Amino acid sequence: MEATTTLGDIFQKCRDFTDAATVRNQGLYPYFRPIEGFAGARVISEGRELIMAGSNNYLGLSLDPRVREAAVNAVMDYGASCSGSRFMNGTLKLHEELEERLARFVDKPAALCFTTGYQTNLGVISALVGNGDHIITDKLNHASIMDGIFMSLGMTRGVNVHRFKHNNMEQLEQILQSLPADAPKLLVTDGVFSMEGDIVKLPQVRALAERFGVRVYLDEAHAIGVVGATGRGTVEHYNNSAAADLVMCTFSKSFGSIGGFVAGNEDVIDFIKHFARPLIFSASMPPSNLAAAMKSLEIIETEPERVTRLQQIAERMRRGFTDLGFNIGTSETAVVPLIIGDNQKTFRFWKYLYENGVYVNPVISPAVPPNRALIRTSFMAIHEDSDLDRVLELSAEAGTVAGIL
Repeated sequence: MEATTTLGDIFQKCRDFTDAATVRNQGLYPYFRPIEGFAGARVISEGRELIMAGSNNYLGLSLDPRVREAAVNAVMDYGASCSGSRFMNGTLKLHEELEERLARFVDKPAALCFTTGYQTNLGVISALVGNGDHIITDKLNHASIMDGIFMSLGMTRGVNVHRFKHNNMEQLEQILQSLPADAPKLLVTDGVFSMEGDIVKLPQVRALAERFGVRVYLDEAHAIGVVGATGRGTVEHYNNSAAADLVMCTFSKSFGSIGGFVAGNEDVIDFIKHFARPLIFSASMPPSNLAAAMKSLEIIETEPERVTRLQQIAERMRRGFTDLGFNIGTSETAVVPLIIGDNQKTFRFWKYLYENGVYVNPVISPAVPPNRALIRTSFMAIHEDSDLDRVLELSAEAGTVAGIL
């Protein structure tokens, strides 16, 4: 039986939250739409086939038959779950093999797998940053980075947090100049920013880090498989594998699986193993996801033409949207935002595309700054040219309907 409502009821905030209901009543609610099936670059949603132009499956590997087969075989060999944390009975030989291969792939001595990319950022940041330490972060870094910082703050209360304007190297330099020279410092940044689609100014970041004695932690979730001649991410894009002290990535994007890893020097990785609470107190990656990520890694290494195709598609779509009159901000990658600003116009734009056969993602605050609502489009190496033409055609129509163009 439900308890009688009283003053100070913690559930009152739930009853007061009406924003979602308002948008639902307007017929504009875009979230939690179930996908019923996949067919290449298309999905089935609510019984209709749509072009998927909002997935992070950048190389299309989650649908690759070789990746699927590897996942199925791992279930048959190891079962559906490890039923324990990495610290206890949850480490398989598959974990260690994948970690060795990932370390070689990103040119680091060692790597460590977590159950999700989100937990990777929570675990690494909260393990490394403690009382009296300084962490410096781009204001547009992913929420998982910020939550790792919040976890550090919650655990010690003595962490010093400094945020600089997006990709603003002048402000970053000012912040670093103001910090004590002998204080431990970690600079955390995305490689490719998940909403803007632009790339961190890594050479400048590295130069400042060396000048001021700062360690660099690079989140490559949207970079590996996306940028660099062979998909090795931001460090390859700038041809400097030593630009980051720690490299993090998730398996839920280009690797077509789920999970995450961090790579760096052996002593640092060993420390993280013993102090990252999200690693110690979570069940480990299941065998199917390990095998899928490992097969995807093999494909990325042996089929660089997938990365080339993705980059060609990304360039075509950035140019196409710009020619139509859309504001795509500073995008340089397969993430191409259509910046609208107004929430209602953003939802109307989304609805027109959804109803006419294109699946994209409307993004509003707090996922982006206030008054910067956008349609996040993202593309895959498996898109056909006809798919891309159709997305551009319908986007132009949607822009007119929503009052944007």
